[in-house]
Amino acid sequence: MKKIFLSIFASIVCFTAAADEGMWLPSLVQNVIGDMQAKGFKLSAEDVYSVNHASLKDAVVLFGGGCTGEMISKEGLLITNHHCGYSYIQRHSSVEHDYLKDGFWAMNRSEELPCPGLTVSFLEYMDDVTAQVLAGWQEGMDEAEREKIVKKNSDKLIADAVSKGEGLTAKVAALFYGNQYFLYVFKVYKDVRMVGAPPSSIGKFGGETDNWMWPRHTGDFSMFRVYADPKTNEPAAYSENNVPFVPKRFFEISTKGVKEGDFTFIYGCPGSTREYITSNAVNYIEKLSNPYKIELRTIRLEKMKKYMEQSQAVRIQYSSKYSGVANSWKKWQGEEKGIRRMKAVDRKKDYEARFKKWAKGSEYEGVVETLDSLQTLLDKYQFANEYYSESISTIEYPKFIMSGKRNAEAFWKDYYQPIDEEIFESVVAMYGKNMPKEFVPDYYGEKLRQYGSIAEWRKAVFASEDEAAEFARTFADYYSKNVSKKVRELNAQITLLMRTYMRGQMAFEPNKTFYPDANLTLRIAYGHVQGYHAMDAVYYKPSSTLTGIIEKDNPNIFDYNIPQRLRDLYAAKDFGKWGSNGSVPVCFLATNHTTGGNSGSPIINADGRLIGINFDRVWEGTMSDVVFDPDHCRNISLDIRYALFVIDKVAGAGHLLNEMVLVNE
Repeated sequence: MKKIFLSIFASIVCFTAAADEGMWLPSLVQNVIGDMQAKGFKLSAEDVYSVNHASLKDAVVLFGGGCTGEMISKEGLLITNHHCGYSYIQRHSSVEHDYLKDGFWAMNRSEELPCPGLTVSFLEYMDDVTAQVLAGWQEGMDEAEREKIVKKNSDKLIADAVSKGEGLTAKVAALFYGNQYFLYVFKVYKDVRMVGAPPSSIGKFGGETDNWMWPRHTGDFSMFRVYADPKTNEPAAYSENNVPFVPKRFFEISTKGVKEGDFTFIYGCPGSTREYITSNAVNYIEKLSNPYKIELRTIRLEKMKKYMEQSQAVRIQYSSKYSGVANSWKKWQGEEKGIRRMKAVDRKKDYEARFKKWAKGSEYEGVVETLDSLQTLLDKYQFANEYYSESISTIEYPKFIMSGKRNAEAFWKDYYQPIDEEIFESVVAMYGKNMPKEFVPDYYGEKLRQYGSIAEWRKAVFASEDEAAEFARTFADYYSKNVSKKVRELNAQITLLMRTYMRGQMAFEPNKTFYPDANLTLRIAYGHVQGYHAMDAVYYKPSSTLTGIIEKDNPNIFDYNIPQRLRDLYAAKDFGKWGSNGSVPVCFLATNHTTGGNSGSPIINADGRLIGINFDRVWEGTMSDVVFDPDHCRNISLDIRYALFVIDKVAGAGHLLNEMVLVNE
C-alpha cells in the first residue's frame, strides 16, 4: 500500500485545473505552467520558483504569523495590507500620535518605527520528503507507531535543514491528511520597521460595513522595511547599526492597469481550507457552528462599538480587537449563505453515494459510513468546545488574572473594563441558555445560586482577583479535561480515516485535479479579472474608482469620513500620473482561489509585475474554504495605482516611489 499511495500522490498534479480553482505548490509549478501560459502567462516555471537562481518566490514573504507581504525595492521596502499591519500601527498609536486616525509616514530612514516581535519569512526551498518521513513505516503498524516514525524522521529533516545557515527555520507539513509530506525551509528576518500607513479612513475605508463586500473602495495597504546585518545581509536582532535588507528579487510595478479578462496570478500563504471534508462536516458548519458563533460575536461587537463611539481613547484601544472579532463574524455569515445556495451538503451526499457504490469490495468500503459516525459524535463535543471559546473564554480580565498577570503593561494599555463587564453578563447568560447541560460544569449552577444573579456574580469576579482566577481556571480545566481532549481524540480518528478517504477519492476520480488544502505555506493560484452576477438582475463590474469613495463619503459616519485632502484632490481632479478615465482606480476583482493568509499577497500580471495587493473575498464566495463556486468566488485586490496615488498625492511621500521600479506595461 505504501508504494501505491506514493505513486498516486507523485502524479496528482499532472492534470490541468478546471475553472480557476486550486492552490498549487510552487515547486510543482511545472505541472500547471502549460495551463497558465495558455491563459496568458508569459514567464517560465523557473521564473516562478527556482532554488538555483532568483525567482518570484524570493520577493514573497510570510508577514508575521498569518499574512503575506512582498518586496518592492532593492532597499528592503515591503508592502502588505493595512489590516495585516494594523496591530503594529495600533501599538504605535496614542491619543497624542493617533496613527490609526491620521496615518503615519516616515520621511526618512531615521523615522521608521521598530516593531518588536514582527518577523518576515522568506521561503528558501521546499521538498517532497514523503519517502524520508515514512522511512521505517510498514503496513500493519498502528497509528501511534506511525506518528513516532513521522515525528522522528521529521525532526531529523528539520535539524539537518536549519544547521545549514543562520536564521533558518523549517517545518514538515502534512498534505492530503498525511498522504504526502513537504519540508519547508525559511529564512526569518526579525528587524522589521514600520514605514508608512494611510489613515484608517483610507486603509479601512468602509470598515466592517463594507468588509467582505463588493464594490469595495478600501486602500488596504501599509509599508514596512526589512533590516539586516550590515556586513552579511543576513538576519539580525534589531540594532541601529542594521541596514536595509537587499532581497534576491523584488517586484517591478506595472502602472498600466487592468481590464476585464486580463490574466492574474497570486503568490501567497493561504491559511486553511477543507475542500475534501464529508457532507456531515459541512452540515455542522452550516447548521451549528456558524449560526451560534455569529450570534455570540454580534453581542461582543455591539458592546465594543457602543464605547468606541463615545471615546477616542477606547476606539484606539479596541480597534484591533474589534476588527479581529468582526472579520470572521461577517465571513461566517457569507459562508453559511454560500453553502446553502450551492446545496453543498446535498451535493456532497450525492458524491458520497456514488463513492460508496464504487468502493464496495475495496479497501475503501465503509470509510464514509465510519466518518459519518465519528462526525456525529464529534459534533456535540466540538459545539461545546466552540461555544465555550466564543463565550466564557472571551472575557478578558479573568483570563489575565489566571495567567499571573502576564504582559500586564500590554493588557492594561488596550483594556477597558466596562466593555468586559457588559460582555460578561451577556455571554454568561447565553452560555447558560445554549450550552448543552451535559457540558455545563457544576460550578456554573453553584455560583448562580451563591450570588443570585449573573449581575451579582459579575460584580464579584471583577472585584476579587481570587474570584476572577477561579472563574477562568474552573471553566478552562473543565473544558480541557472533559471536552477538548475528546475533540482531539475524535479529530485524530477522523484525520486517520480522511487519509484513506483522500486516497480513495483520487482512485475514484483518476482524471480529476486534486490540490492540497491550504496550510499557511507558499502557494500559487491563477485566474483573470472578472466581475460576477451576485443575484438576480445584479452584475458587479470588476473595478472600482475614487469616484465611488466620494459617493460614499459621509463626515457623520466614522467608516466613511475620508480625509479632507482626498476630497480636495478629487474636486481639483489632481490625480497626477495615477488617474484613469477621469478618476483613480481603487480595487478590482479576479477569479484567483484565495483564503485567509492570502491577505497582502501580490497580484501579478502576465509579465510577472505587481498590479495589486490581495485583501479580501466577496461575501457571496466566502464558502470557498469548503466548496469552490466559479460563478461567485472572487478575490478582491487593491489596485496598486491607488496605493501609489495615496503615497504620492495624499501622503506626500514621493521619496518612497523613487525606490520602486515603475513600468507602464
